[in-house]
Amino acid sequence: MSTQTVDTRRAGIGERWSRSGVGTWFHDHVTKSFETFGRQLAMFIEVFKVLATDIAKRRFPFKEFIRQCAFMASTSVFPTLLVAIPIGVIVSIQVSNIAGQIGATSFSGAATGLGVIRQGAPLVTSLLLAGAVGSAIAADLGSRTIREEIDAMKVMGVNPIQRLISPRLLATMVVAFLLCGFVCFVGFITGYVFNVYAQGGTPGSYTGTFASFASTSDLIFALVKAVIFGAIVAVVACDRGLNTSGGPAGVANSVNAAVVNSVLLLFTVNVVMTQLFALIVPAKVV
Repeated sequence: MSTQTVDTRRAGIGERWSRSGVGTWFHDHVTKSFETFGRQLAMFIEVFKVLATDIAKRRFPFKEFIRQCAFMASTSVFPTLLVAIPIGVIVSIQVSNIAGQIGATSFSGAATGLGVIRQGAPLVTSLLLAGAVGSAIAADLGSRTIREEIDAMKVMGVNPIQRLISPRLLATMVVAFLLCGFVCFVGFITGYVFNVYAQGGTPGSYTGTFASFASTSDLIFALVKAVIFGAIVAVVACDRGLNTSGGPAGVANSVNAAVVNSVLLLFTVNVVMTQLFALIVPAKVV
């Protein structure tokens, strides 16, 4: 079989592939997904380099950083409180029911507290940041992009990553750290109150078992996860905002994509980090 015949058959297969729509679907979804992930990873590395350089050279825009911190805190604190309370109640109900079935009601405090601190607090913090803060960042940068403000900044020699993204990234990480500690406290107190006053538990048993099984590494790990989740939310939201196209409808699409991409990445990274923590830090034996 000649080389020309083989090339003709390959061209025919490629043409049928394109006509069937499978090739278009593959390019629009799979290929673009990898391109987006690579672009976000490159931005993640670049923004941290810029952030470290600006702080070292004392040219970091602290006024913008403070303004973003105030905005993010005011936007997310009250919804976080409203979500943290039912999370503590739900975990307390489920754990107490299971503990009652196996005759281990005295350990409900340890299970409830560890569940809230290890998983509940970082995930609640990150999801609320993705929904409230991430969407606001994507909308703000997307509006600037379609008004060509970002292009104007580049023409004037101003780096958008230095002026717009790095203060938002650091602010999101700081707010995520503070919100995670707030959720840990509220979730533990809510579980304690519900277990003692609604389920007939004893205060000493709840706090005693929690103190026996919990450790400082659990809280540190939760705070580290929250900071990493906050960085992911900020980078994804900034990337989607800077790559907005299509006018006002494109801004809405960027906001939606920022929230969805953030949630998917957050749950994936949470699984990986939880497994690593279980392998590196041994369980506390009582």
